[in-house]
Amino acid sequence: MKASKFTLSTLAAAGALLAVMAATPATRAAAPAPAAQGPGATPPHMQWWRDARFGMFIHWGPISLKGTEIGWSRDPNPGGPNPGGVPAAEYDNLYKRFNPTKFNAPAIVALAKAAGMKYIVLVCKHHDGFCEFDSSLTDYKITSPLSPYHKDIVRQMADACHAAGVHFCVYYSPPDLHNPDYMVNQTPPGHSELPLKDPAARARYNRYFHGQLHELMTHYGKVDLVWFDKMDSVHSPAPFLDADGLLAEMRAVNPNVIINNRIGLPGDFQTPEQNVGDYNDQRPWESCITMGMGQWSYKPGETYKSASRLIRTLAQCVGGDGNMLLNIGPQPDGAVDPTQVDRLRSIAAWMKKNGESVAGTRGGPYLPTTRYVSTRRGDMVYVHVLHWSGDQLLLPALPRHVLTSRLLGGGPVHMTQGASSVTLQVPAASQDASDTVIALHLDGSAMTLATILAATTAKVTASASAVYGNAPEFGAARAFDDDEDSRWASPSGTRQAWLQADYASPQKVCGVTVEEANAFRVQKFQIQGRLGSGDWVTLAEGTHLGPEYHTSVAPVSVTSVRLNILDATDAPTISSMLMDTLPH
Repeated sequence: MKASKFTLSTLAAAGALLAVMAATPATRAAAPAPAAQGPGATPPHMQWWRDARFGMFIHWGPISLKGTEIGWSRDPNPGGPNPGGVPAAEYDNLYKRFNPTKFNAPAIVALAKAAGMKYIVLVCKHHDGFCEFDSSLTDYKITSPLSPYHKDIVRQMADACHAAGVHFCVYYSPPDLHNPDYMVNQTPPGHSELPLKDPAARARYNRYFHGQLHELMTHYGKVDLVWFDKMDSVHSPAPFLDADGLLAEMRAVNPNVIINNRIGLPGDFQTPEQNVGDYNDQRPWESCITMGMGQWSYKPGETYKSASRLIRTLAQCVGGDGNMLLNIGPQPDGAVDPTQVDRLRSIAAWMKKNGESVAGTRGGPYLPTTRYVSTRRGDMVYVHVLHWSGDQLLLPALPRHVLTSRLLGGGPVHMTQGASSVTLQVPAASQDASDTVIALHLDGSAMTLATILAATTAKVTASASAVYGNAPEFGAARAFDDDEDSRWASPSGTRQAWLQADYASPQKVCGVTVEEANAFRVQKFQIQGRLGSGDWVTLAEGTHLGPEYHTSVAPVSVTSVRLNILDATDAPTISSMLMDTLPH
């Protein structure tokens, strides 16, 4: 998930490794060039999905008994031998003990619907080959005589979705570590993800693979979307598994079925994983995101992202003209982890006030920044303020006149529109700590407006006292790379450390937000700013940072900001550091 970083009129990202001090543009840039005049048209069969904007992913299976990752914790896993993983002989027999008697499909669907999720993607078969449905083609399934539960999970979820008016979608992984025909002719030895080269085995596996998709498409009522995984030019090339033929078979059953891009073919939409996609209003996309800090299936003692962080991620996805697919992983008994329930209910409360700015909208016209994103529908623009600097937000000019402004959920908002800017002012007491949404009613269509880039971009460099293993993937830049799932990490055993950002020119800092990747390791810290004279001053200090620490400070012009960690229980790791700044 992408995070917020340094700003001038926006907040911006910075990067440098310990020994390399390279200046970096601060605002997250759009990868593909956006449309000159408004978002691209939506294919008719995808309109419901694009309007939905928010869905639920469910990763679950017998491996929840071990609390390790689905598919990948098996030895071997899709990448080959996996020393330290769950041995195949144990993994493949967990289903004989899997008895999720507390599974309640209607309750899960109700949770999703209340949170504003319009569709659910259920993992029906992962890379491990275990089927959560009553397939006639295998006994490695939830309805096997050897399964104590012996009930069709997919049937229950499909029925509950259809009854509640939620779009039912299925995840299916073409690779299959349990099927001997998929495992034939591995090259090199031990790698299970390479193409099936034995023609007879390939033909048998394709009949199995295609046959299971036919079962899912025809036995469970309408399936609106199929989410494939790990079927690409390396793992399972499309020609070997006859992807073209499979898609033709699927569309013969349902001409309007939506198919993602992980089948070795372009599909209908892109699928960035564990990060927010770049702004793209021409090609549909969906970011799949875990609720915890990385594992898809249930993990006891998991550290979960805060509700505020998840809400901001949703806003960043929709503001980039994409969807968000948020994952849950039920417990071994079938119940949803209480923390996951709490997060969904918190999102539901936010959506109750702000849902009109999500469902049925497109991204823009303002391109996403680390401080705000925007969505639009008809003659409305919704400004999502993710981080405030005091009580004002300065936006670039809008080419249309703003007739009225209102704060979603109620409360005062003051809007001033000039020739070169739009200023929004909301008192601190009325700001939402997760995402404050202000609706702007224009005097014409917002859908034909060209995208608008943030007016000012700061440049910074980053450094640290030390880096774990001197590895670039843990360098200082990772705390400022616009990605909350990356991090700066100090060496094991470190008790004192510092992380620093240097501005290319003085900036007026008025607030600081810091997120620990491993929460509560930091026991004592200072946040310091370097004045133009070169002297360091303490802006704030405390005893704990935690998952998300924020402090407002008296505005001060500085050339650098440093997090000075004075004591930690173990190596400090910082996933995000954000400075709020004001114009000079």
